[in-house]
Amino acid sequence: MINLQEPQEQFQHDADRTTADEPRRAAVRKALGNYQIARGKTENAFASWQHARDAAATIKYEGVNHLDQYLREFEEKFTARGGKVFWASNSAQAREYILNLARERGVKSIVKSKAMTSEEIHLNDALEKDGYHVIESDLGEFIQQLKHEPPYHFVFPCMHLKRDEISALFERELGSAKTDSPEELTMIARRVLRQHYINADMGISGGNFIVAETGMISITENEGNARLTTALPKIHVALIGIEKIVPRLADLSLFLPMLATAGTGQQLTCYNSMYGGPRLPGEVDGPEEFHVVLLDNHRTRLLADAEQRDALHCIRCGACLNVCPIFKNIGGHAYGTTYQGPIGSVITPHYRGLQDWKHLSGASSLCGACTEACPVKIDIHHHLLQNRRNAVAEKKVWWEKLIWFGFRHLMKRPWAYKLAIRLAPVGQLFHPFVYGTELDPVQSWTKTRDFPEAATQSFHDWWRERKGARK
Repeated sequence: MINLQEPQEQFQHDADRTTADEPRRAAVRKALGNYQIARGKTENAFASWQHARDAAATIKYEGVNHLDQYLREFEEKFTARGGKVFWASNSAQAREYILNLARERGVKSIVKSKAMTSEEIHLNDALEKDGYHVIESDLGEFIQQLKHEPPYHFVFPCMHLKRDEISALFERELGSAKTDSPEELTMIARRVLRQHYINADMGISGGNFIVAETGMISITENEGNARLTTALPKIHVALIGIEKIVPRLADLSLFLPMLATAGTGQQLTCYNSMYGGPRLPGEVDGPEEFHVVLLDNHRTRLLADAEQRDALHCIRCGACLNVCPIFKNIGGHAYGTTYQGPIGSVITPHYRGLQDWKHLSGASSLCGACTEACPVKIDIHHHLLQNRRNAVAEKKVWWEKLIWFGFRHLMKRPWAYKLAIRLAPVGQLFHPFVYGTELDPVQSWTKTRDFPEAATQSFHDWWRERKGARK
């Protein structure tokens, strides 16, 4: 991979490379097509999927709009059972807290379950630079770690890989025998990971939901690796975004099946666990210490934006990625950010800077499939338009201003518009001489498509002739 300095240049380079890989694109489209079939069947198990979406959106609205109240309630009840809460304003504070904890406790080996927040703050890199051995226990994340790549999709981390590629990777990195059996590949990974669970001094997890009423976190998974990650090591650290709050335990009766349906097309994921504190006297398992790191990292910046605040309702199901025609063609790595697809294009400019990441909001067909697929009814495709508008308002580009100034004045003057229409075919005669060069005014268009020819006769002229002929 070529590393370019500008995020937009990197995005364009990686997107061009991925779209040229037709077999890979076909495999991703096929996988996501199967997902949509499975999801459609599971949605029908709800008495009313649309009413469930309305209810979920209302619950998330309540939680996010009273974030201060519910987070304090969670902290009070969680610490009462011996847990510790750290409020991290940014990624540096979160990394430093976890690093200091590892140093103070003499940690040597760390096992992790899936936590997109850890990808967001580059936690693995920080731990490994400090000398700690960190192993991902989610199968997809483990495969991507062996490849030294970030997740391709935040629900299906290695969905772009074929069995023979995974087998070759295991053969090279783990010394296993070649196989194309999914069961055998899983068992190879399991044998390696089991020993890491036993040896680990610290387990790091994410969290799907924070329940204010009970002071607990909820983790939903399909492999059981999160249970081993949180139960076997002496120290459990959960790194969770502050927006994951839900007010009541009863809310999970809606969100757990909804997350499974929207995320993978299942009725319910295989393992749904609640964690409320460290091991208590008389209990035979569980960590001796339980730390929850509540991560802001510019989430409150998004919270302050009343127009786009509902983007914080996201439950990270990945449904918008699964239906997005752009994601299907450019893949997850092209986005160059932790959160890919439509929702990532909405929130990344808030988290990492609007001007540097505004190009993501332009990588959209605005078809609205993401909004329709979202189980909590986030108005995703309109937020992409709002990001575009905000980027222009924040930093106007002189030549864009000039173009729109000219367009506005042209459209307000019929005589000038008619003159431009008549001159367009003449002007287009000169286009072949600059086609594909730096002088080509429509170079960005003609790189990937043909520029339409100007009509030699306007609709008004054609209509006038037609009316005259009928008389």
